[in-house]
Amino acid sequence: MSLVVLCGALLVATALQGPLVRLLDVGVVRTAATVFVAVCVQALPFLVLGTVLSGAIAAWVSPAVLRRVLPARPALAVPVAGAAGMVLPGCECASVPVARRLTAQGVPEAAALAFLLAAPAINPVVLVATAVAFPDHPEMVGARFLGSAATALGVGWLWVRYGRAEWIAARVRRPPPDDGTPRWAVFAETARHDVVEAGGFLVLGALAASVVTVVVPSAWLDGLAGRVVLACAVMAVLAVVLALCSEADAFVAASLSALPLLPRLVFLVVGPAVDVKLVALQAGAFGRAFAVRFAPLTFVVAVTCAVAAGLLVFGGPR
Repeated sequence: MSLVVLCGALLVATALQGPLVRLLDVGVVRTAATVFVAVCVQALPFLVLGTVLSGAIAAWVSPAVLRRVLPARPALAVPVAGAAGMVLPGCECASVPVARRLTAQGVPEAAALAFLLAAPAINPVVLVATAVAFPDHPEMVGARFLGSAATALGVGWLWVRYGRAEWIAARVRRPPPDDGTPRWAVFAETARHDVVEAGGFLVLGALAASVVTVVVPSAWLDGLAGRVVLACAVMAVLAVVLALCSEADAFVAASLSALPLLPRLVFLVVGPAVDVKLVALQAGAFGRAFAVRFAPLTFVVAVTCAVAAGLLVFGGPR
């Protein structure tokens, strides 16, 4: 059905090409289109690379490998699982089922959650993408790494202290059966699913960035830039709503150049940790009782860690 709709839209656009060109050939639309294309073109290679790595990990890296290297004590397992996120990269969507598989194989819940938060936020693909998006501010890479790592460890340790086993659905602790699907098929399906889903959110994010560029008056952004606390709050909420892929969000943040670095850092730290699609995925994987507790906890910790990392790395609210 969607293919029929697409073909129909293309036929209508072709028939009305002349009027559409005259309608859209205005300065505002050209500016918006330039921003949209620039964000998509810059982010797409990193998005594809991230989803390919995610598919490879899903196909050939067993959660049992990570389980064997984790310490038995949850408090010590949390930083090891967080560090594993650097070498086992994956997008937010892929990290949720991996964390569920870890829990089913006996990994401490706090460690699995630390991996869930670290893998999409501090892996090399995301950090390189951030460096490319902010060539004039290389300190943004260190600030993002510090804020995201602190978020993963902070949430993990808080779960060790305050988390309850009954908050996670009992079905999560039952190992999933091996259906015998070939590894290449798992790789292809995971990569296809991730690139389609992440690409859709990238388009929405680029569209939002282009609309903000041409619709929101510059005086509003200048006023928001002068109110750093309000700007941080707005960018944190925007990260939750836009639900961008972590391989692409840096380019959207970089396009909002009128804002100081600190609010944009909050956007980059909060996004991979908690957003609307992640809440839905976590509710489906771990149960609603888990999601309604984990999402607010992660949001508060992520904002706090992002602000602290920004003040430390940037030397102030800039």
